Amino acid sequence: MTTTTSPVAGPSPHGPLREGPWLTTTDHKRIGLLILGTAFVIFFAMGLLAMTMRTQLAQPGMKILTAARFDQFFTIHGSGMIYLAITPFAIGIGVYLVPLQVGAPSISWPRLCLFAYWLYAGGSAVMLSGFLTTQGAASAGWFAYVPLSSSTYTPGLGMDYWVIGAALSAISMIMLASAVLWTAFSMRTPQMTLMRIPVFTWTMIVSCLMTITAFPALLGALGIIAIGRGDPGIFKYNAVNIAYQHLFWFYGHPVVYVMFFPFVGCVAEVISTFSGRRFFGYKGTVISLMLFSAMSMSVWGHHMFATGQVTNDYYSVTSTLLMIPAGLEYFGLLGTLIGGSIRFTTPMLFALAFIPQFLVGGITGIMLGSPVLDYHLEDSYFVVAHFHYTLFAGSVFGFMAGVYYWFPKATGYMLGDRLGKLHFVLMTIGTNVTFLPMFVLGYLGMPRRVATYPKHAGFATLNLISTAGSYVIGLSMLAFLANILLSVRHKRRATADPWGGHSLEWATSSPPPVLNFSGPLPEIRSFAPLLDAASSSASSNRSELSEEPA
Repeated sequence: MTTTTSPVAGPSPHGPLREGPWLTTTDHKRIGLLILGTAFVIFFAMGLLAMTMRTQLAQPGMKILTAARFDQFFTIHGSGMIYLAITPFAIGIGVYLVPLQVGAPSISWPRLCLFAYWLYAGGSAVMLSGFLTTQGAASAGWFAYVPLSSSTYTPGLGMDYWVIGAALSAISMIMLASAVLWTAFSMRTPQMTLMRIPVFTWTMIVSCLMTITAFPALLGALGIIAIGRGDPGIFKYNAVNIAYQHLFWFYGHPVVYVMFFPFVGCVAEVISTFSGRRFFGYKGTVISLMLFSAMSMSVWGHHMFATGQVTNDYYSVTSTLLMIPAGLEYFGLLGTLIGGSIRFTTPMLFALAFIPQFLVGGITGIMLGSPVLDYHLEDSYFVVAHFHYTLFAGSVFGFMAGVYYWFPKATGYMLGDRLGKLHFVLMTIGTNVTFLPMFVLGYLGMPRRVATYPKHAGFATLNLISTAGSYVIGLSMLAFLANILLSVRHKRRATADPWGGHSLEWATSSPPPVLNFSGPLPEIRSFAPLLDAASSSASSNRSELSEEPA
C-alpha cells in the first residue's frame, strides 16, 4: 500500500481565509472561478461581435454595419479576446489549480488576488462601456498604433476608456501572475522539489514570468497614448511612433505565449491521464518551456519588418529558432501518446485536436517571421488566419480540454459526454471552415480590417464559406452552454478522482475544501504522485497474490 506523508500545511501565513460571499472571498478557488466566469461572459460577447462582422463580410456590399461601427467591432473584439478573455483564462486557471497541484493550502497573497479580480472586472466594464458614449467605442485596433489612436484620428471617450480598461486589466494580470508564481516557488509541500512540479504548473511558471516581464511594457505604451491624446503634437516625431511599436510588441509577442503555454499544460495533463502514461520527456519539456519563454522575449521586432526600423536578419533568425523548443514540446506530447491505452473522452478529443491545429498556427507564424513573405502577407487575412489558428484552434481547444477535465473537480459534477462530443465535433468543423479560407484570402490580397470588398475581387465565395463556419462555431458554443446548464441541473456527482489523474488536485475532494486538503498528502516521488501511488498499490497486490499458497 502507498505510504502517506507530508501533512497538510496549517492556515495561510497571509491572513485568515474564508469561503464567504463570492464577491469578497479570499479562497483562491473562488477567485479563480470568478476570473474564469467573467472571462467566459466576455468571450461569448466577443464571439457575437465576430459573428456580426463575419455576416457583414459574407458578401460584398453588405449594410449590416457602417464602416465606423465595423471598426469599433473589430477593435473591441480583438481587445476583448486578448486583454479580457484569453489572457484571464490563462492566468485564472492557474489561480485555481497551481496551489492544488503543489499541495498548498491557499494561494500567496489572497487579498491581493481578490483586489486584482476587481481591477480586471472594472477594467473590462470601462473598456466595453465605450459603446455607450456619443462617438462609440475605440476603433484603432487592438494594438492601437499611434498616431491612429490619438484624439486627432480617434476622437471621443471610447478610446480613453479603452486605454483605462487595458491598463487596469494589465495591472490585474501582473498582480495575479506574481501571486501564482510565488505560490509555485515558496508554498510547495515539502517533498515537492522543482523537478517534481507537474507539467501544468511549469507552464504557469513560465507564463507568469513572461507576464511580470512583458506586461509593464504595455503600461508604458498606454502611457504614450494617454499623453498623446492630450497633446497629439508629440506624434509628429517618428521616434515616438516607433518607440510605441517597440513597447507594444515587447508586450504583444510574449502575450501570445502567455495565452497558450497554460493550455499546452492542460493538454499535457489530459493526454497523460487518458493515455495512462507518465508524461514523456518531462525534463526536456521543462527545459524547452524555460528556453521558449526566454527566447520569446527577443523576437518582438518581427512584427515591425514593414516599418524598415528593425534589423530584419536578427529578428528573422530568432523567430525561426523558436521551432526548436516548440518541437521539443510537441515531441513530449506525441511521445506520451505512443504506446498508451488511449481513452477517447471529451477532454482527450479536444487535446488531440489541439496538436495539429496549433501546429498550423505555429508553422504559419514561422512563415511570417521571414521578411520576404511578411512584406506580402502583412496586414492581410493570412495574418488573421494565423492568429486565430494560434489562439482559437490552439489555445481555446486546449482550454476546453482543461474545462472538461477539471470541471468535476471545481464543481463536484460531471459534464455530459454526448453533448461534450457534439460540442467538439461542431467546434472542430466550424473552426477549420472559418479560418482555413482566410489563408487563401490573405494570399490573394484581401486586407484585414475592411468592412466590405469589391465584387470583382474574387473574395466572395471564400468569405461566404468562412461566415458559414463562424455560425457552426456559434452552434458549438450553444451546445457547450447547454451541457453546463444540464449538468448543473441534473447534478451527476463526481468522485474525488473520476479520471484517474496523476497530480495532487485529484487527491482531495470534488470540490476541494477551503484549505484544499483535509488529510495527509500522498508520498511525492515524482511529478505524478498519484500515478506512483497507483503503481505501488498494483505492485503490492501482485506481490500478495504471488505469495498466496497454491
